[in-house]
Amino acid sequence: MELTKIVSPEDELVDEIKQRLDNLEQRIKQEEIRVYLSGKYDKRNAILSIYAGAGGQDAEDWATMLLRMYERFCQRKGFKTKILHQSFGQGGGPEGRIGIKQVTMEIKGKYAYGFLKNESGVHRLVRLSPFSAQNLRHTSFALVEVLPELPSSECLKIKIRPEDIKMETFRASGPGGQYVNRRESAVRLIHIPTGIRVTCQSERLQGLNRQKAEALLYAKLYQHQILAQKEELKKIKDSQKKTSSTDQNSSASWGNQIRSYILHPYKLVKDHRTKIETTKVEEVLDGDLNGFIEAEIKLK
Repeated sequence: MELTKIVSPEDELVDEIKQRLDNLEQRIKQEEIRVYLSGKYDKRNAILSIYAGAGGQDAEDWATMLLRMYERFCQRKGFKTKILHQSFGQGGGPEGRIGIKQVTMEIKGKYAYGFLKNESGVHRLVRLSPFSAQNLRHTSFALVEVLPELPSSECLKIKIRPEDIKMETFRASGPGGQYVNRRESAVRLIHIPTGIRVTCQSERLQGLNRQKAEALLYAKLYQHQILAQKEELKKIKDSQKKTSSTDQNSSASWGNQIRSYILHPYKLVKDHRTKIETTKVEEVLDGDLNGFIEAEIKLK
């Protein structure tokens, strides 16, 4: 004969209070994060780019892994993502998989830029290379760049002369020669004075691709101006001190990783800025970045 557990009204009340406390703590945590996300463009959409660095096919494969990680993170947050442009590497290795040399992704959602802006920098992977016949350990690097989608009012402040823009068109294609369409709908814009290049091939119409490419170009020029201003301020400070010093405020470089992902000889993900680390590498690569991102937001 089975005994039925009798739940008293007091027990039900305790359970209800615990549930309300849990919900309240979650709401307080969410509001706390929003207080930290008070930057000028934190509420806006984001444009995230990944560039394979040193490491050949391993680095291209690592860029693909990072793209998947951020796509999964965005899914968890309810953000919508769309690939604007990607260029592929050489096929080969296990299952003939093809890595990514470069990819640019549009991310739409409230606070998308605020959550992801501190992901900009170099990401380092250490693992047994699936592309090595000797199964050797390999270190790969990829650069992540996150820009805000600028409002039209800010775009108007950035002056671009038509003669400073060179436009190239080409057929949008994927790995193995798979084309998006037969026409030259993909657009590449080159800002001649700075050498900045942007590409969009996500739309079937050339005009729409140009619009998205222009939005990306404005975002990159905005970042370029900010970096130039920081460099100018640094020069002034250095001249006032009359001493030479190394640039501690430089932009992300290949030798300046912000986070390491180690799969061999042990498992660990460590953020070198916040010192946050975890051995749950697979979960992180599956998009569980909240611990890292929240620590980065509070650090700033």
